[in-house]
Amino acid sequence: MAEHKKNRILVVEDDPAVLTTYRMLLEQQGYAVVSAESYDQAKRSLRDGNFDLLICDLSLEKQHSAFEVIEAARQAHPDLAAVVVTGYASPDEMSRAEETGVRVLLKPIEIEEFLSTIANALPKTYADHQKAKLKDA
Repeated sequence: MAEHKKNRILVVEDDPAVLTTYRMLLEQQGYAVVSAESYDQAKRSLRDGNFDLLICDLSLEKQHSAFEVIEAARQAHPDLAAVVVTGYASPDEMSRAEETGVRVLLKPIEIEEFLSTIANALPKTYADHQKAKLKDA
């Protein structure tokens, strides 16, 4: 039987309580989670490791947005899946998310919706991931 590889998820959220909640939920589902509370921490984590998914709060520290984190991540990993979490997204932000292939979860988040969005955003298997890459090439 093939060894199951844990999906690695980077969660970026500047509210420590929310970050802890996301981390606990994801770890209970068997994901390997790395957390960051700021844009700078997220950039360091992205430099230090590969991830299967990025989950990011839309507004970080009032001066950075999830889209800046996603741009930085995709410079090194162009096919990285991403989910943005927010209490409110403007029509411009929603259309930017759609254009960049980013899923948006609106707060308050229901646990089932959160987990199913994460599961659907991740490549199902390495083979599926490779097929998707070939199809896009």
